[in-house]
Amino acid sequence: MTTKTIAIQQEAVKDGNRLASVMTVVAWIALCIGLVTCLFEVSDFSDRNLGLMVGIGFLVGSVQIYMIGAAIRLFHTGKAKQQ
Repeated sequence: MTTKTIAIQQEAVKDGNRLASVMTVVAWIALCIGLVTCLFEVSDFSDRNLGLMVGIGFLVGSVQIYMIGAAIRLFHTGKAKQQ
């Protein structure tokens, strides 16, 4: 019974690391999209420039996605150390 419990818990940690890795990749993709969008739309630097605002949104969103992925990785690492 204990062996099955340990195997299930190790699987959950692997899934948490996989999710964190996927979120890191998504964060980098969002960062690249934001940079490209901002560079194309920087000529008219105002709050009425929708493309620039979307680009800035991608930049801010990429940081948030990365932070959530890092938190998931830390949570699952701490959970694995407790067991």
